[in-house]
Amino acid sequence: MNLFLALASGIAVLTAVVHSLLGELLIFRRLRAGSLLPGRPAPPLSVGHLRILWATWHALSLFGLGFAWLLWRLAADVAAPQGVDVPAAASVAFAASGLLVLLATRGRHPGWIALALAAALAAWGQAAG
Repeated sequence: MNLFLALASGIAVLTAVVHSLLGELLIFRRLRAGSLLPGRPAPPLSVGHLRILWATWHALSLFGLGFAWLLWRLAADVAAPQGVDVPAAASVAFAASGLLVLLATRGRHPGWIALALAAALAAWGQAAG
């Protein structure tokens, strides 16, 4: 078992779950009109804009879970497809996402810390082989 990749996977799962739950509690809950999808406009955003924002919000969490799954499989010594450098890809994706969150929020959103940590652990796991 590659400890760095396992830890990166765990951090990614935790980040994805917290991201979706807090998004629902802090943002989207107030925008519902008795349905799963946001149904109240929040000017200057229309209901349609809010719904795509909601979908994109949760899609990001799903991508995080997908990367977590790949990292976990690699941590458990399951053979990756030939020519695919999954830990490096995960590290770059998490690092780029972390940088985007850091820049967009001027460091006020703590998600960049978890994304940077997952990126670093994936890179260390890649190096540890």
